[in-house]
Amino acid sequence: MLPQSTGQAISIKNLVKRYEDVTAVDDLSFSVEAGEVFGLLGPNGAGKSTTINILSGLLEPTSGSATVMGFDVQKEPGKVKERIGVCPQEPAFFPYLTGKENVELMGNLQDMPKEKLRERTDWLLDQVGLGEASSRRAGKYSGGMVRRTSLAMALVHDPELAFLDEPTVGLDPQSRRATWGLIEDLKGRGRTVILTTHYIEEAEALSDRVGIIDHGRLIALDTPQALMEEHGAENLEEVFIKLTGRKIREEV
Repeated sequence: MLPQSTGQAISIKNLVKRYEDVTAVDDLSFSVEAGEVFGLLGPNGAGKSTTINILSGLLEPTSGSATVMGFDVQKEPGKVKERIGVCPQEPAFFPYLTGKENVELMGNLQDMPKEKLRERTDWLLDQVGLGEASSRRAGKYSGGMVRRTSLAMALVHDPELAFLDEPTVGLDPQSRRATWGLIEDLKGRGRTVILTTHYIEEAEALSDRVGIIDHGRLIALDTPQALMEEHGAENLEEVFIKLTGRKIREEV
């Protein structure tokens, strides 16, 4: 088991990602403490997934800098990738492998000991409700089952930092609650979680702090309670509407 991390898990300074006709991330700066569940909220196209892709080494920023677990994402991408798990918005999996084989593959890529990998895989698949379906080919899974497999793949090696990009989209209430339980388990063991979600009550319930971005810029950052008090709102969704002029689930 990895030791509990302390200090800053993420530090972003003046991060910019510009394409030919759009600036997806625009002078973004914030930090995330180790052991924190950090909710990254924003409308569609706000720059959330782009930011995660930069932090996980999948995209090069146009300018600015970022460190993950103390390592520069551009200069030391290998060290970053050893310490993170990513559940992407669009699940990546091998349809001709079983659910269990997909999860075990990710563990093998992280050089997990065989016995530990077997135990961790079985535990995760049971937690996400796929224990009985784990021997079926993933290509036969429903969308919700694929999403749950993707979550198990991201967490199998017990990463220091987990990027969960819309992990509960399309899940039934029971599966959503199971996912919440996994996030709470990570937090209880000192792991750091970056959570994006269109279920704003999810961010309100799980996040220690929330950052709201719009058009690639950070427009609010604080605890859910502090943001509600500052904006005279009864819940976090009211805060979101006041700041962005939109509901978070529009066009979803």
